Amino acid sequence: MEKTLCLDFGNTRLKAAIFNDREFMEELVLPDASPATILQLVNRHQPTKSILSSVILHPAEIEELLKEYTLFHKLGHTSQLALTTPVGKPETIGADRLAMGAAAVDMFPNQHNLAIGLGSCITYNFINNEHEFLGGSISPGMTMRFRSMNEYTALLPMIEPEHHFPLVGYDTKTNLLSGVILGMSKEIDGIIDAYSLKYSNFNVLLTGGDMPFFVPHLKNRIFADPNLIFKGLYAISEYNNR
Repeated sequence: MEKTLCLDFGNTRLKAAIFNDREFMEELVLPDASPATILQLVNRHQPTKSILSSVILHPAEIEELLKEYTLFHKLGHTSQLALTTPVGKPETIGADRLAMGAAAVDMFPNQHNLAIGLGSCITYNFINNEHEFLGGSISPGMTMRFRSMNEYTALLPMIEPEHHFPLVGYDTKTNLLSGVILGMSKEIDGIIDAYSLKYSNFNVLLTGGDMPFFVPHLKNRIFADPNLIFKGLYAISEYNNR
């Protein structure tokens, strides 16, 4: 059994996952991106390989540490991928979007795939059956919408998301919950429907930290996987460390 450490440093959370060969074992939320934290991870799990996806300014020392103890790969626009990126300025594609695309191709090869990430933003990422990442769209995520209504109005409060709320809100809080969560759900379904008019047969993959709030409200058939980005990172690590 060969262990792989996958690190995902996002804008809101720092996460890690451990794979035994292709099997996802566990996800860990990291308190920080310090070399001490990463060294503790390496010592505890003894990975053979590692991969880092980062959209933050992390300490450069952790890359040297990972190179010293593992076969290390940093995800970037020069990474070798099982998909091509025939779009303008492919170097600007976010690491999370590349990982979602890699996971889609690994799980459903030679098929059209729409991978949707629900994080700080909603990202829609379309990979065709020739493994070409054609792009997609980006819109504000759930917390961003709640925060913008709080910050750009005088009286609307900042609220925490909840799973249960009515269609017809009866107070300020339930109005905001219905507007944001149901509004985003209808947006997601609408985008899927628009793709259906152009591509008659494709898989819809849904992931991201906010995913559980939306799955019950979507009418379209989806493949929900909270570990999709990690599975993509593992696939990229394998592809670059063959």
